[in-house]
Amino acid sequence: MDETNPSTGNPDGSAHHLPDTAALAALSRRLDRPVVLVGLMGVGKSTIGRRLAHCLGTPFVDADDAVVEAAQMSIPEIFEKFGEPYFRDGERRVIARLIEENSGRAAVIATGGGAFVDPETRALILDRAIAVWLDSDLDTLVERVGRKNTRPLLVGKDPRVVLGELMEQRRPAYAQAPIRAISDDGPQMASVTRILAALGDYVG
Repeated sequence: MDETNPSTGNPDGSAHHLPDTAALAALSRRLDRPVVLVGLMGVGKSTIGRRLAHCLGTPFVDADDAVVEAAQMSIPEIFEKFGEPYFRDGERRVIARLIEENSGRAAVIATGGGAFVDPETRALILDRAIAVWLDSDLDTLVERVGRKNTRPLLVGKDPRVVLGELMEQRRPAYAQAPIRAISDDGPQMASVTRILAALGDYVG
């Protein structure tokens, strides 16, 4: 996809020229299933997801928040008490419920970094939603995850090493998403614009 902004001519994708209100409303009407954002921790799924949903005039839900609400404990607590497999099982059930609740209409769902790597969760998303892989470079991810220390997979570890390994391990899974959009260190609305353009191409 050409990242050049028609209004500024910037070729680096940093500019963000949103479609007008009528075009956004028309795109939202053409979406007959939820948009699910996937990708590594720190890539901006929650913040970009909220902005994307706002542009489309649709509901937004963060699957991690829904997991916390369902379990009545934080994600680090779930990992510590029950382990990652237990968390993934609960996460899968929550995502299935969120997709079902938004079946047949536009909505935006942000998922945790490992959700789409789980084969069952990935199959569910690919079958019943539009998966968008938010991708980013390692330097950007390391800078972003350093802003908070609540990520279970990074506790007591070097974020650059962990993220580099996860990037390699998870790329084949993420690459199965039909849409890939770059989330760089520029304005987040630039990423939203890229997703909107890709969604428009996808639904025709």
